[in-house]
This record gives sequence, C-alpha cells and structure tokens, in this order.
Amino acid sequence: MNLQRLRGLIRKEFIQIFRDPSAIAIAFFMPVFLLFLFGYGVSLDAYHVPVAIVVDQPSPQTSAFTAGLQQSTYFTPRFYDSIEAARRALMKRRVDGILWLRSDFSRQIIKGDTASIGEFINGEDANNARILEGYLQGVWQSWLLQRATAHGVALTVPVVVQDRIWFNPALRSRDYLVPGLMAVIMTLIGALLTALVVAREWERGTMEALMASPVTMGEILLGKLIPYFLLGMGGMLLSVALAVWIFAVPLVGSFWILLICSALFLLAALGMGLLISSVAHNQFIAGQIAIIVTFLPAFILSGFIFDIQSMPPAIQMATHIVAARYFVSILQTLFLAGDIWPVILWNSLALLIMSVFFIGMTLLRSRKRLD
Repeated sequence: MNLQRLRGLIRKEFIQIFRDPSAIAIAFFMPVFLLFLFGYGVSLDAYHVPVAIVVDQPSPQTSAFTAGLQQSTYFTPRFYDSIEAARRALMKRRVDGILWLRSDFSRQIIKGDTASIGEFINGEDANNARILEGYLQGVWQSWLLQRATAHGVALTVPVVVQDRIWFNPALRSRDYLVPGLMAVIMTLIGALLTALVVAREWERGTMEALMASPVTMGEILLGKLIPYFLLGMGGMLLSVALAVWIFAVPLVGSFWILLICSALFLLAALGMGLLISSVAHNQFIAGQIAIIVTFLPAFILSGFIFDIQSMPPAIQMATHIVAARYFVSILQTLFLAGDIWPVILWNSLALLIMSVFFIGMTLLRSRKRLD
C-alpha cells in the first residue's frame, strides 16, 4: 500500500465527484427530497376522516354524542337525513364510514337499557378501517364516561384498560418513518452511487488506464471507498439534522453510537456497490442490479414500513440477509427508545459481519485484468 498513490487516487475521486453533479445530487439533494416527501407526504395516521352521521330521531342524547365527533381531529362529520343517503355516499367514496343512531337510541338510554349504534366502515383499506373502528369505539367510550360522570354514577365496565404507550407516546408515524428512511437513503448513497460510478469508469475507459498504472487493486478499491464513505456520512449527518430540527423527531440515544452504527452500515452498502460494479461493467445493468438487490429489499423487507413479524415465515428468514433490516432496528431504537444495548450490539455485529463479507468478496473478485 503506497500512501502517496492512495492520496492521488482519493484526490482524483473527489475531483470526479465535484465534476459530476449527479453524485452530489444523490448524496445531498435526494435525502432532502425523500425526507420531505415521507415526512410531510406519507402518514400512517388517520386524521379528518369523513364520516356520515345519520340520526333518525334527534335528541339531547344524540346531540351530546355527535358533539364528541365534531370536536375530534380524527373525524370530519357529515350529516345525512337517511341511512340510504349515507350508504350512497359510502358507495361513491365520499365518506369512509357511517354512524347510525336509530330512532330508539334515546329511549333506550333514558330507560337505562343497552343502547346500540350502527357502524358501517369501508374495508377496502384494511388498515384504515381498523384505525377508524378504533377511533369510533374510543368516542363511544368517552361519551359513556362523560354521561356517567354528569349523572353522578359509576360507569360499569367489566374490564378497565389503562394505556401506557412507550417510546412514541404521541403515536406519530413520522417519528419512526423518518429514522427508518435514513437506511434507505444511505443504501442509495452507498450501493447505488458506488455501483454506477465504478461502472461508468469501465464504460469511459478510465478504469483501463488505472489498470495500466502501478497502483494495486487494493489501492484502487480503497481510493473509491474512502471518498464515497465521507460522502455517505455527510448525507447521514444532513438527514439527522433534518429529522431532529425540521421534523422534530426525538434523538433519545447517543449521537456517537448512531455515528458508529451508520459507519458500519455504510461500509456494508459500499461493499455491496463495489461488488455489483465488479460484476457489471455497464451503468444500466449495475443500476438495475443495485435497485433490485439493495434498494427494494431496504424499502420492503427492512421493517421500515412493513412489520417483519407480520410477514410469512419464509420472508422473515429472507430478511436476515438484508443489511437495512439491522440498521432500521438500530435507528428506531436510538431515536425513540435510547441506548438499548442488546438491540444495538446484536444488530451492529450483524452489520460488521456483512461489511467484512461484501468488502472481502469484492477484494477476491477484483483483479488487474480487463476481462
């Protein structure tokens, strides 16, 4: 390893990066775009859901109940004169659910009998339907408790649930989407960018000039690894700054642990990108392989959006070979829960093993030859 040659390769790579706007765009502008897209445009929470309300016989009891819906940020109530009109609105997707207070609702409440309400929920989106059903049940329970308190009687409920939400008490989906998105961003910077840049050198013939020079293959790989490692860490720091200062995602754990774990994951991503470039010497092919092998698994199989435990057992086993799975777990733990060492150490060890494997495979496959 000749340090002077290595410095020259690193300098050459940085000059190439600054000459190529696409590298800067992927490293810095794409993280900003994706964070704003997912931070503001993607939400798994349900707010202002349009709900049809049908009251067959208005009364003080029905007014008190519907007032709870009107004051909630989760619903946008729309009143209809008949259940048939509400059903037509549901079929035309004007509302996502129907709440029907029948004509005997008030009479049963006054008599002390069990009163029932009718719920019709659009189940095309199963997740949204479950959320809507839970919200309606919550409004119903709150109204019963307020009514019992107003009449000075105890609400008889066989089971009382006391909720205590850990790590994300506000239940904001943004607080775990934004940290998980950093794994996808660093996969793009590490794997996709590296694979494209090295393949571009093969296409332009500059790699042949390097092969003819006295530099070793290890120096060539290290000369490419170091600049894109620094570029990727810069993109990571930018993403953390946006997450904390713009999207108000709490960073409960240690920033230095986050930095070390990010470096481990970035080494694994860079190793994958270099390995892809050693197989495909064409930019288009290298880009397609990088998207299929790194980006899509990081997006779908990492637990970033879809819960791994809800997947079939065979798919759960397949997620163990996805580096982003371990990094997403570390990110969500550090941001929301803190320094939980059993989670951090186990996943960091997996990232270290994958980094050594991919970089080692790249070294084994790389030779100073043109075939």
